[in-house]
Amino acid sequence: MNSRRNKPYSHKLKGIDAYIGETAPKPTNAFIPIEKIQLPSQQPRRYFAPDKLEQLTLSVKEHGILEPLLVRPLKDGNYELVAGERRYRAATGASLASVPVVIKELTDTEALQLALVENLQREDLNPVEETEGILKLLALKLEFETTEVVSLLYQMQNATAGKITDNVISNSEIESVNQVFTGLGKMNRESFTSNRLPLLRLPEDVLSALRSGQIEYTKAKAIARVKDETERAQLLEEAIASSLSLSQIRSLIKELKPAQQQSELKTRFDNTYKQVKKAKNLWSNASKRQQLESLLAKLEKLIEEEN
Repeated sequence: MNSRRNKPYSHKLKGIDAYIGETAPKPTNAFIPIEKIQLPSQQPRRYFAPDKLEQLTLSVKEHGILEPLLVRPLKDGNYELVAGERRYRAATGASLASVPVVIKELTDTEALQLALVENLQREDLNPVEETEGILKLLALKLEFETTEVVSLLYQMQNATAGKITDNVISNSEIESVNQVFTGLGKMNRESFTSNRLPLLRLPEDVLSALRSGQIEYTKAKAIARVKDETERAQLLEEAIASSLSLSQIRSLIKELKPAQQQSELKTRFDNTYKQVKKAKNLWSNASKRQQLESLLAKLEKLIEEEN
């Protein structure tokens, strides 16, 4: 048996003390039947790339689980998975009867915090999952709603820029936010607020493609600039199907602009025409009627030149 299978999980738990405290009961290493493990109701991670999961399943079939899953005991004698869902899925796909685990007593909040941290430490987490995970972790740390966290981050950004005074934000909130970003070591608060929060405002179709790993973040941001829903959907579909580069996507967007401008101009004309018909004062006021006649003459000239 590979010696790595029985190594304790403590190296993964080192950075967790900041979230659940050092006084928590020490974890226990064991092998348990996989059927006794159940998934949690709140899943920090939603998408697993099928090809990578298949590769991991093949590896598990050959070598077993090399790194234990983290679980917590339940009252009914079963266990809830806290961290290691990819390994759990691969073990299930490989039809393993039992798996190595680290058993740790955790509250609901501690379990969710630990699951979020474990997922955020992964290299293959996509930008949407990573952003949503950090927001959830901040919400748990601050005991805020996610929308309140977003508002706080923008307030902190404005305070840093001198747009508002920082005395509207408590020191404990600032310290808690900084603790989370320092503990994760992925990016600082300023970068997260400027570059990551805006992606959650992307159109739903683009956001869905980004979340499922079908398109990269930079390409998603470019496609999101196309306001027409039909044109954006077509461009998104082509970008995914043909694996278009960012420069190719930008070129296609440039080609769309004249058609988009034409459509917007037609809409403006139709709206203006309706308003002119309703505006009684335009017809009764001599000065305004004269201006209208001048504009109509210019419009008639344009039509004559076109014909």
